[in-house]
Amino acid sequence: MIILKNIYYQYDSKVVLNDIHLSIKQKERIVILGINGCGKTTLLKILNALIFPQKGSYTYNDVLITEKKIREKDFSRRFRREVVLLFQNPDVMLFNPTVYDEIAFSLRQLQLNENEVKDRVLYWANLFELTSFLDLPPFKLSGGQKQKLCLACLLAIEPKFLLLDEPTANLDPKTSGWLIDLLYDLQIATVVTTHNISLAPELGERLIVMGENHRIIYDGPTMQFLNDKEKMLAAGLLHKHRHRHGNVEHSHYHFHDF
Repeated sequence: MIILKNIYYQYDSKVVLNDIHLSIKQKERIVILGINGCGKTTLLKILNALIFPQKGSYTYNDVLITEKKIREKDFSRRFRREVVLLFQNPDVMLFNPTVYDEIAFSLRQLQLNENEVKDRVLYWANLFELTSFLDLPPFKLSGGQKQKLCLACLLAIEPKFLLLDEPTANLDPKTSGWLIDLLYDLQIATVVTTHNISLAPELGERLIVMGENHRIIYDGPTMQFLNDKEKMLAAGLLHKHRHRHGNVEHSHYHFHDF
């Protein structure tokens, strides 16, 4: 279980997270919404222990997560296996000579024997439709295929918490649908940031909304928030457009594009 209390973080003089309280249980499906710059990606980086809170505390299964703790080899190996992050840009995650080696890399770090490594690589490559590319360099894949490859690398090590930063941003509708179906079937906790409000109900039953004040302004059922136009307006996720037709004023609502 993940618990954040009073989390605060700033870059230089810019506050990006302020007084964040959040708990995440195993197998929860959570969506994080918010306008650009509200702190969504920074929150995922803290959850993944890539950066550390400047104030407040982060505990994972009752262990306080600090820079010192993450440097402990045995704990770090376990944490990195159980809590994983899919970046929005897949290119920052790919560095091996072939697609096969990319999926195999983390498995080898876990010191699995090569037969088990091969079995897992072939299983995930087949599931993600990457089998025919196993001998190719990752940079030769399309953007969507790279995204699939990065996700295969993460899921191959069987994590308990999967964090995804805008995973559908560079995907076509067909691949986005495939990803949503895959995430729905996973028996692990998923935390997904997205700019696509219409996909939010399919990505998780629980919704976290980050406000312009860099605080959590909503934490509850996804549809309850999305059906509340006033809350959507207050969060900057909806725009109300008024116009007159004769003596009658009409209002229309539009989702903001990020």
